[in-house]
Amino acid sequence: MAPPAPSASSASSSQAASSVPLAASAQPAASAGPAVQSQPSQPSRPAQAVQPVTPAPVTTRTPVAPPTTRQPTPDGSSGPSGRSGPSAASAASSGGSRGLGSGRTASRGGSRSSSGSSGSGRRGMLGAGLVDVPPVPARDPASAVMEKPEVPENRRFCSNCDEKVGRSRDGRPGRTEGFCANCGHPFSFTPKLHHGELIGGQYEVLGCLAHGGLGWVYLARDHNVSDRWVVLKGLLDLGDADAMAASTAERAFLAEVEHPNIVKIYNFVQHGGSGYIVMEYVGGRSLKDILLSVRRDHGDTASLPLGQVIAYGLEVLSALGYLHGVGLLYCDFKPDNAIQSEEQLKLIDLGGVRRAFDVDSPIFGTPGYQAPEISSQGPSVTSDLYTVGRTLAVLSFPFRGYTGRHLRSLPPREEVPLFQRHESYHRLLRRATHPDPARRFQSAAEMAEQLTGVLREVLSAEDGHPRPAPSPLFGPEQHTAGAEIVEGLGPDGARPGSAAPPILVPLSPAAAASALPVPLVYGSDPAAAFLAGLTARDPGDLAAALSAAPVASREVRVALVRVRIELGDLDGAHRLLEELAAEDPDDWRVDWYRGVRALAGGRGREAAAVFNDLYDLAPGEQAPKLALAFCHETLGDLPRAERFYETVWRTDPTHVSAAFGLARARLAARDRIAAEHVLDSVPRISSNYLAAQLASVAAAVRGRGPTELDAASLVEAGRRLASLRLGIERAAAFEAEVLEAALAFVLTGRTTPAGFRGQILGTEMREDPLRVRLEATYRTLARFADDAGHRHAMVKRANAVRPRTLF
Repeated sequence: MAPPAPSASSASSSQAASSVPLAASAQPAASAGPAVQSQPSQPSRPAQAVQPVTPAPVTTRTPVAPPTTRQPTPDGSSGPSGRSGPSAASAASSGGSRGLGSGRTASRGGSRSSSGSSGSGRRGMLGAGLVDVPPVPARDPASAVMEKPEVPENRRFCSNCDEKVGRSRDGRPGRTEGFCANCGHPFSFTPKLHHGELIGGQYEVLGCLAHGGLGWVYLARDHNVSDRWVVLKGLLDLGDADAMAASTAERAFLAEVEHPNIVKIYNFVQHGGSGYIVMEYVGGRSLKDILLSVRRDHGDTASLPLGQVIAYGLEVLSALGYLHGVGLLYCDFKPDNAIQSEEQLKLIDLGGVRRAFDVDSPIFGTPGYQAPEISSQGPSVTSDLYTVGRTLAVLSFPFRGYTGRHLRSLPPREEVPLFQRHESYHRLLRRATHPDPARRFQSAAEMAEQLTGVLREVLSAEDGHPRPAPSPLFGPEQHTAGAEIVEGLGPDGARPGSAAPPILVPLSPAAAASALPVPLVYGSDPAAAFLAGLTARDPGDLAAALSAAPVASREVRVALVRVRIELGDLDGAHRLLEELAAEDPDDWRVDWYRGVRALAGGRGREAAAVFNDLYDLAPGEQAPKLALAFCHETLGDLPRAERFYETVWRTDPTHVSAAFGLARARLAARDRIAAEHVLDSVPRISSNYLAAQLASVAAAVRGRGPTELDAASLVEAGRRLASLRLGIERAAAFEAEVLEAALAFVLTGRTTPAGFRGQILGTEMREDPLRVRLEATYRTLARFADDAGHRHAMVKRANAVRPRTLF
């Protein structure tokens, strides 16, 4: 039986036995330089695919074959080993590159590293302050040492040809050392270091922690530095002392890596003809172990909470962003290679890390996690981000077949309930793991920004509490669309029933387009300061101000596109967009305004296609979802519109247009109570709070027949109306609606609940008092009438509703 894997994983103890090396030789692709922006990063148009060059033949510089799980497993552990053949290394750049993700994306070039700091003093901040991740207690390192270090026979494979080696035959146990019967390559699964052995004159070996792709991983004490715990991990055996010395010197750059989410490399030593990397010991549990523990407790289909998974992803992206920023690629990220200790996550096993332009070193990767282009184009920033996306998938749902049927794809949405509940998360994974590297996220910072937005959305969906945050791409809403209320007072007064007008004005395409958030201005533009100083609100005034700008920069013309659309000059906006696209086809804002223009012109289907692509590009942003909601509402697809409105409003209540859109959709579905609930959630500080409250009052009474009314909702409508500060005429108009509904209810002869003592607007719920109050209300409206006809109508209605008397 195989010895149990230590739950206190060391800083390299989980080097996947399934990691596979590839010889690489190619010219790296050029990277795009960074651009100064007013926001952290922009969605990137991916680079053109690197053209593969003739690869060098596979060399003999191959690590020992991985001895871990051979067959795909449903438990989320690492997949089988494999070899992809020669590859071409492509450039890595934290700034990303230009191109289109999801068919039509955009970028301003580079972006900052997502690490934020290269120091190692940061305390663990799992969850970005948004989600609580259960801490993993640190473990006594000595308890992690394996009592009987051996590699089970079913995990023994030749590192050269991947054939089975060291297997039992005819009742005799398999050899732990020997030569592969298929290719003659030597193999050894016995520890090379033993308890008490002193390495490099300072590291005392205590025992084995685990077996990885480069052999055994050992726990040791550093007698030169306070007897601290360290981990020793073998370097690639090149079979030559001089070559080993050169390899050790070449890997010394890893000692300069300094980041709170990356294991610290202390030293490189040689012993007995072999090289070893000395690194920090990280006591805790790997993400793989955490997942397996959950499945042991809750069944094979259990997964980690999505918020926790995303929290891990953000920490990993911080580490990868730092590595990419200093020109390094991690290459082999997977759940085995990250350890949570207390409240911090650390990347371990830097054995696969390589320089971005390295064309000689072996490339490590794990089937199921490794990007498909590695064999032809080599590793890159986007291939690193691919491994993060695959890891997120494995941790968040039972990803069966990720090393087989879905080796290079995600399961269909209909097969994964998680994807159906959280569409934005599904879209993020689709972009991160797209087979074409030109359509993935182009930097760790870009992916982290979108993943953070998705996290806010996921958490809000799970507990109902909004988590608004400033967008890195868009400014706030400019206007609120569809917040206008249809006045319920007709020529004959306010009458309840089916003949009543709608509550909210139907959404117009032009109003929807005008309400959409505006993309932020790039701070590097020469007119950025001028644009920041503009105070004009009227589109005509803005157009004049922009035309008088000191320089007709790109940002000025982008702003002018928006103004042209608001003025209804769609042809002028089109000409500007074509000009901007010709100058820089990578600017995603050109697509955004093409969608806005199409929506304003009433071409909702065309606009929806554009905004859907932008949703794929930036799944953590709310603006594309709001735009899609507008499109579907104008197309008459209210169920789809409702879904997007609900997502936006639940996540970020600064988008008040979403609240009114959601209310319209629910009123159309005759779900009055749900509509009132949404309208009630518009915050008091909003300039549209009064409109929302009046709409809620109208929803309680308008369009409802006498038999549909109830005393409690009538009283609540009156209470709400009385609490609002309105002008005399407008207050009287809404009072008339509420009082007419109350009178209609009373005239049905239905009794109020026992003990009911409610009043409406200070009036008893009896016929005569209601008639008296209604008469007074209509006479008030008559005094404010603009013309004689309306005044006579109000007087006539007042006479009609007043109580009948004998005189």
